[in-house]
Amino acid sequence: MTTIKKGLRAVAILEASKGIVSLLVAFGIHALAGHNLRNLAELIVSRLHLNPASHLSSVFIDAASGLTEAKIMIFTIGAMAYSMIRFVEAYGLWRSQVWTEWFALVSGAIYIPFELYEIIFRTSIISIGAFIINIIVVGYMAYVILDKKKVTRIS
Repeated sequence: MTTIKKGLRAVAILEASKGIVSLLVAFGIHALAGHNLRNLAELIVSRLHLNPASHLSSVFIDAASGLTEAKIMIFTIGAMAYSMIRFVEAYGLWRSQVWTEWFALVSGAIYIPFELYEIIFRTSIISIGAFIINIIVVGYMAYVILDKKKVTRIS
């Protein structure tokens, strides 16, 4: 197996992992439908021994209170659609399909400005880690695409 194919498979595994996490989120969100989300949010704040009167806790509780069943359904459908896109991308990368190489490049590059914004205004280890991983994936996909073009020109 070539080095490029190994790299594509690594990116495919990463994309499939994002799809699995998104699918789990979709099921988790869907499971919340029909529950009193305000009570659930208050229970979470209580179990974590947080002050319910603090700003962050009250924002969390208020956000949970505002989730209607229709909004939950929209979030669930969105998370499922995102997971399906990630699974299709992972399959295509695993099979070295050119269109998924371009798709991975573009879909990864789209997030870069948002990740930079997040690092600048809300720096965290997670935002920095996500940015670094994304830069590596985007750079690798650009390398794969350019390498294939170079091989095509030589042939």
